[in-house]
Amino acid sequence: MQRRRSLRTRFVRGLGAATATVALASGLTACGGDAEATGPDSDKVTVGAVSNGAAQQAELSVPVVESLRAQLPADVRERGELAIGVGALPAGFPPLAYVGTDQKTLTGAEPDLGRLVAATLGLKPVVKNSTWENLFVGIDSGKVDVAFTNVTVTEERKKKYEFASYRQDNLAFETLKDNPWNFAGDYRNLAGRTVAVSSGTNQEKILLEWQKKLQAEGKDITVKYFPDANSTYLALSGKKIDLSFGPNPSIAYHITQTASGNAPTRNAGSFSGAGESLQGLIAATAKKDSGLAKPVAEAINHLIKNGRYAQLLAAWNLSNEAVTTSEVNPPGLPVTNS
Repeated sequence: MQRRRSLRTRFVRGLGAATATVALASGLTACGGDAEATGPDSDKVTVGAVSNGAAQQAELSVPVVESLRAQLPADVRERGELAIGVGALPAGFPPLAYVGTDQKTLTGAEPDLGRLVAATLGLKPVVKNSTWENLFVGIDSGKVDVAFTNVTVTEERKKKYEFASYRQDNLAFETLKDNPWNFAGDYRNLAGRTVAVSSGTNQEKILLEWQKKLQAEGKDITVKYFPDANSTYLALSGKKIDLSFGPNPSIAYHITQTASGNAPTRNAGSFSGAGESLQGLIAATAKKDSGLAKPVAEAINHLIKNGRYAQLLAAWNLSNEAVTTSEVNPPGLPVTNS
């Protein structure tokens, strides 16, 4: 699971001051128990609940689609529950999954999407929060039906799991709101810029590769490292750096936290976490041959068509990671990709 550890490192190192406060609360109050959301007797799902300002709370109508429910494995359909795995212990990772301001509700874009899918399939969502490692133990043992927890599709993981994609796996550049610079998908636009990045992460690897290309062209990037997200933001707000390069979701969250401050920031462009040749994808993850990937993908596609998927991403400031279609077992990162 080397890839995921890199992703988790990216999220932890991307936490801002407000995030750290939520993370502390999460670490103190989350203890791995189950939390049940709206049952199948209601077509209402609340997204963005108790989000500490990371989302715009909204109550969405999500009727059951019987034709999709009929596609479920018989045991899941008869049980009437969907065990949703989230690997957010111990501290969570806003805006994707963390304990909310009531210090008990697991909130975030990931569990919210799981609840929308469950409602569409006429199932009661039972959210099971665990560590990242125990999440996969839960899938393997059958205690978790499907994980919604920022899992990147890889060819290696396909040996044990099946997938229904639902979000792009992107990195992004954060800059001050009044800075007109944009990445525009071209590393050459980084020439002459000072960029902060976290050491030992996927984004550092990509940034240093771009630096080598620019140096070969007689240009350069100044790469800066800081001990934590607060130090990075202070450098950005003080204009000691031009940009910060990190996971798109953590940057999306940080933008919401700086919006009312003296130095608001914005997203200045994104790039696939899988690199230039492949768009990385985040997917719902179930045990291989469980029969769940197809109905989950169809439920996500239904939510895409009726607009609820777009509303969910907009609520969490993640619209720039939207997919047009949920695919079953799409191309994943190759085994050779570190």
